[in-house]
Amino acid sequence: MSQNKNTTKKRVAVFFGGRSPEHDVSVVSGLQAMNAIDQTRYAPFPVYIAPDGEWLVGELLRERASYMLDANALKQVTPVTIDVRADRKGVLIPKKSGLFGGAKPIEFDVAFPIFHGLIGEDGNIQGLFELANIPYTGMRTKASAILMDKVSTKHFLRALDIPYLPYAVIKRPEEGYLIPEDRLEALLAPLTYPCIIKPSHLGSSIGVAKVRDAHEAKACLPAVFEYDPVAIAEPFVENLIEYNVSVSKCFDGKTIVTSAIERPKAKDELLDFKQKYLSGGGTKGAKGGTKTPGQSSEGMLSLTREINPSLPKETENNIRTWANRLFDALDGAGAPRIDFIGNSKTGQIWMNEVNPCPGSLGYFLWEAAPQPHLFTDYLTALIEEAFAENRKLALPRDPVPKDARLFKRPN
Repeated sequence: MSQNKNTTKKRVAVFFGGRSPEHDVSVVSGLQAMNAIDQTRYAPFPVYIAPDGEWLVGELLRERASYMLDANALKQVTPVTIDVRADRKGVLIPKKSGLFGGAKPIEFDVAFPIFHGLIGEDGNIQGLFELANIPYTGMRTKASAILMDKVSTKHFLRALDIPYLPYAVIKRPEEGYLIPEDRLEALLAPLTYPCIIKPSHLGSSIGVAKVRDAHEAKACLPAVFEYDPVAIAEPFVENLIEYNVSVSKCFDGKTIVTSAIERPKAKDELLDFKQKYLSGGGTKGAKGGTKTPGQSSEGMLSLTREINPSLPKETENNIRTWANRLFDALDGAGAPRIDFIGNSKTGQIWMNEVNPCPGSLGYFLWEAAPQPHLFTDYLTALIEEAFAENRKLALPRDPVPKDARLFKRPN
C-alpha cells in the first residue's frame, strides 16, 4: 500500500461494496474493473466498504476468494476514513495506530466508485468526493440522485418528451409494512392489472414482482419496504422485450456516443436477479473476473444476451436518440446504461430506468459498439474524464470574492 514518490503513475482508489442490497454485485464489478485498469499508467488499489459501512484497505481485498471477510481476514486489513479537506487529491486516514506509531495516510489521485444501488450509486458518495474536491469517475451528484430514483426519473422523462410507462407511487407507512387493500386499490387505480411493483431506488431486479390484484400487491410490498421506503407500480407489458444501451462522452470529452444495443434473453416473464448475475454460474474469473487488460470478454458472469440484435430502423434510432437526449440534459459524465422495454408485437417502446453505474460498468456494450473500445481503454477514458470534470469545478483557494469578504485575511 506504500506509494513510491518517484513513480509517475496516478493512484486510483477503486471503491466498491457498500451498504446496499447490491453489495455483492458491486464487489464483482469492482474487482473486474481493478484488474482491467492499465497498470502501465495507473496504480489501482481497492477500498472496500463493508455492509456495515466500515471502509477497509489491504492487499487481500484484491482477491475475490477473500469475500466475505472472516475474522482472520479482518486482522489483515486496515479500517480507514477519508480526509475531506479540499486539496484536489484524496487521502485515506487509518483509524488505528501501527505497532511502532501511527499508520501513514494513503494518498490517491482519483476515486473510481463502483457501487450499485443505495448509498453509492445514488449521489451520496459522489457528493462526498465533491466536498473533498477529489476527482472521481462516473455520473455527477445531481444526475446520480435523479436517475437512481425511478419516480424522479419519470418527471425528467416527461420534461424531455421521452416515452415512459404510466405509474403509481406507493410509500411505506410510518409504522409497519402493510397497507390496507382498499387504500392500495385507490393508489393503483390509474393502472390496470396485472402490474409490476418494484423498489424506486434499487436495481438488479431486486424486489420486482408481478401482481394481479390488490391482495397480491399487499403481500409483496413488505419485501420492497424492507429495503426502500418507496415502491413504484407500472403496467405489465405484454410480449415484453428489453433493450439496453450505454451512453458516454468520455472518449473525447465532448462527443456523446452510444454503445452497442443489448437485448437480454429472459427465461421467464421477468429477468430476475439470478438470471442477470448468476446465469452460467461457472468459476471463470474466480479472482474477480480477471482478464487480460484490453481483451474482449463475455460480461458479468456469462449473462445471456444478444448484442446488436436486428432492429427496425425507427426503434434503433429512438433508443439512441432518447438516450443521447437524456444524457445531454443531465450534463452527463461516466457511462450510464439506459434500459428500455417494449411490446414486440405492437412495436411500442418506452424508456424504463437508468443505471448510473451498471454491472461490470457495461464494458461488453462498448466492446461491441459502432466504434469499439476494449475494457482497459474504456476505463482509461473514464479516469481521464474524472480529472477533466474536476478541473471544470476549480475554485480559487479562497473562493470568497474580494468584494464579498467580511473578514480580514491573514498575510
